[in-house]
Amino acid sequence: MPVRGAMPGGWARVLVRWVLVAALAAFLGAVVWAVARFGLEAADQTASVVGGTVALLSLPISLYALRAPVGAGAGAAVDGGSAAREWVPAAAVDASLRPPVTTARVRGRDSELALVNRLARSGRGMAVVCGAGGLGKTTLAAEAAYQAQQARRAVFWIRWQNDPSRLAEDLARVAQDLGLAEERLEAARRGRAVLVDVVWEHLASVPGWVVVVDNVDTPARVGPGRDAVASYRGWLRPDGAGLLVVTSRDTAVGTWGRRVQLVHLEPLEEMAAAAVLADAAPSAGSEAEARALAVRLGGLPLALEAAGRYLATATSRYRSFIAYREALDREFGDLLGAEHPQAADPEIARTVVRHTWDLSLEQLHADGYTLARPLLRLLALLEAAPVPRSLIIPALLADATGQDVTAAALDAALAGLHQYALLGSPRTAVDTSAGDGAAVSVGQVVLHPVVREVMAISLPGSDPAPWHTVLDAHLTQAVQDTVAAGRPGWPTARLLAPHLPPLLDRATDQTFTDARDTLDALADTLHEAGTSTEEHLLRQHVLDAETRHLGPDHSDTLSSRGSLANALYGLGQHQEAADLQRQNLSARERALGPRHPDTLISRNNLANALNDLGQHQEAADLHRRTLTDRERTLGPRHPDTLISRNNLANALGSLGQYQEAADLHRRTLTDRERTLGLHHPDTLASRHNLARAEAAMTQAGSSWWSRLRRRGRP
Repeated sequence: MPVRGAMPGGWARVLVRWVLVAALAAFLGAVVWAVARFGLEAADQTASVVGGTVALLSLPISLYALRAPVGAGAGAAVDGGSAAREWVPAAAVDASLRPPVTTARVRGRDSELALVNRLARSGRGMAVVCGAGGLGKTTLAAEAAYQAQQARRAVFWIRWQNDPSRLAEDLARVAQDLGLAEERLEAARRGRAVLVDVVWEHLASVPGWVVVVDNVDTPARVGPGRDAVASYRGWLRPDGAGLLVVTSRDTAVGTWGRRVQLVHLEPLEEMAAAAVLADAAPSAGSEAEARALAVRLGGLPLALEAAGRYLATATSRYRSFIAYREALDREFGDLLGAEHPQAADPEIARTVVRHTWDLSLEQLHADGYTLARPLLRLLALLEAAPVPRSLIIPALLADATGQDVTAAALDAALAGLHQYALLGSPRTAVDTSAGDGAAVSVGQVVLHPVVREVMAISLPGSDPAPWHTVLDAHLTQAVQDTVAAGRPGWPTARLLAPHLPPLLDRATDQTFTDARDTLDALADTLHEAGTSTEEHLLRQHVLDAETRHLGPDHSDTLSSRGSLANALYGLGQHQEAADLQRQNLSARERALGPRHPDTLISRNNLANALNDLGQHQEAADLHRRTLTDRERTLGPRHPDTLISRNNLANALGSLGQYQEAADLHRRTLTDRERTLGLHHPDTLASRHNLARAEAAMTQAGSSWWSRLRRRGRP
């Protein structure tokens, strides 16, 4: 959690600057007009009134801007000694909540769609679309979302990323879009309410919405806490005034509970499966021939799509349903097994997909796309998340395969994989994290989860370690390039984040420090970008790894725990952040003593967390103690000492002790003007803090006088 005391980030600084310029212009304009209209003496009185009015109007805006978390300066604010950072609101980098668009007619799912639509019309409940991978769960949910939009319902799409914090952030955004007041969210962030309950209480009060949470294949991780989904105390509940739709491979009633409508998907019936093939390749043969191939593919939608794409490609070796079926029987008949494979079984589904796509990969190889298969295998070793296109460079594939790889050959392989539906290129959501408000398009590719599973286990030989070594080296270089790019690299940093934890998991004792530093570097960049969810993922992983490798009380572990607390603060989890800061303070007092600089950092950060939780007296006591220790060890004008004095003044202001707060801010301002200069960001922050304290003191005095007058006293 960043401490108060330095100038806020870029957006806030610009806002304050323009507010003050506008206020000054209004004031000077009023003076000139008054002199011309009334004369100098009356103009003085008029200017006082106008100036006070302008100040009162601009003060709330300035104070709003000053609420932004700030860098500490001089490494005093956060563990690890990082410099002051600019802060971007998390909303500026949020991914789209819009549902994906289906590109082909959905066949054979009329009854399932009717059931979901009926639940949406009823305006309450939760449906889980479940079944093995490749059965079209996401496609069904996307079609249901489209139909809900046509019925004028508010529709939101969330992709489960195996991260409870990200799910919490996304559902909170949904609730905000549906009218949840910022004050209610702020109460939850400060520990005065439970965030999950705040969100669902609001969703229970607003009708007419559909929320889809896609690919929840690890429901035990949904959270918050360890309660099962079926307890309906977590982030997935059937309690809203709209419909929550979840897609998952988990089909167990015990997982989801008895208040949830399970929508089981089975392989497509023969006629519907044949129609999928005919839609994709209308010239490949008769209806009967399409039906025969559909049966051979087990009615698995994912395999049907791959076969249809293959047959529709002009350069394919097999151009008819009959030829394709004969190729399957000839090359993979023993592996595919029965004439009517039961594709609802996950193992059989994976087998069908693997050998259906093997035909496509062989065709690509025959057409000269020799890099397609190794590229697909390499991508399958990354995590189940979009991969930034900038990571996929010729050197990556060359190092993995030992072949000469040109940019043109790599581009051709990507195009071929996309043509045969072996690789997806999701449309990039609007991303303004570069800071100028413009949309940034970040190239990315994504594998279907089933494809990833199948390809990851089909590497040549039994040992994927050499491929992992290549990936780790290129991920490390990609992080270095992204960090060096500054703001333009922020969107890529978000895409890289999910792929980094395995790099640390695979590290040896010799490579652990370098791998840890790579994750820390990207986490620092994500902090600058204001993307607390991805930062939290990396901070948590680093802390867990250091706890195992170094022990819970190692200085590096303590620094990482402080950084994790800062990320939790950015997510609005103030109580969790305070708990970690308190744990850090106790450990550092034991190991380092009460006046060690790192101990003082922990005490300062804990005090800030407590002040934000409304525990102002304890916060003030801790800040006063930190200030005393820093004055003794560093001197009264050291930048860290001035930060502590500023923070104590803020805590006292929260307690209503405005006079002492103003005195401390005034003293801090004087010292910062002397040591840092009149225009240093910290000096400007002190000037604003003093103005805020004096305004609060004036308002408190006016309120006291008004109360006396209401009681009939002069």
